Amino acid sequence: MNEQTLSMRLERVAAHVPQGARLADIGSDHGYLPVALALRGVIEAGVAGEVAQTPYASAQRNVRRNGLTDTVTVRLADGLEAIEASDRITAISLCGMGGKTMCEILERGKARLNGRERLILQPNGDERELRGWLMDNGYRIVDEELLRENRFDYEIIVAEPADAVAYSAEELYFGPLLMREKSPAFLTKWQRMLRQKQQSLANFERARGAIPQEKLRDFARQIGWINEVLG
Repeated sequence: MNEQTLSMRLERVAAHVPQGARLADIGSDHGYLPVALALRGVIEAGVAGEVAQTPYASAQRNVRRNGLTDTVTVRLADGLEAIEASDRITAISLCGMGGKTMCEILERGKARLNGRERLILQPNGDERELRGWLMDNGYRIVDEELLRENRFDYEIIVAEPADAVAYSAEELYFGPLLMREKSPAFLTKWQRMLRQKQQSLANFERARGAIPQEKLRDFARQIGWINEVLG
């Protein structure tokens, strides 16, 4: 993968960045996403934020090599501290980290948000917690995708500031739009998850008193939800 040929996962993230956006890509790694979008003429400007020195240096090299130093700014910063008010950011992407980590980044960086940005999020797990944060902080989920790449299921969650929105426990778990659409990728993922959850519950029950009752009840509740959504 490079800035010319993004992974399928990043291509799908890129598809949700509006034409003419001013993008902040947080945890940008090599800066592939903002560089690719700048080369394609999709974004007006970009910020590649990276907390670690090595990927920060790599992103700088990629920006320079592609002649984009006037378009894409690379900053060594923790989370949303990479964003400055003068950037006039209209879209923020966070990809390839845990959903709980994303919640922490967004929570810590609230002061850096202007209340108008589109959030394009690709969490590696803990999607339920991430959707909960969005709901609790005035964001409506406007698009969702589920794809499988290299034997992993990836969810992309796109959210925009909105009036108060309330999602059910099941919507937070599956994704309000994903569970409505029930794409082939969605059905395949949850058929696989159902088998895994059923096996785990059977193992827990064999372990008798070693597993807290609340955990057993939670697994049984999830299995019920999955059976219902697969219907």
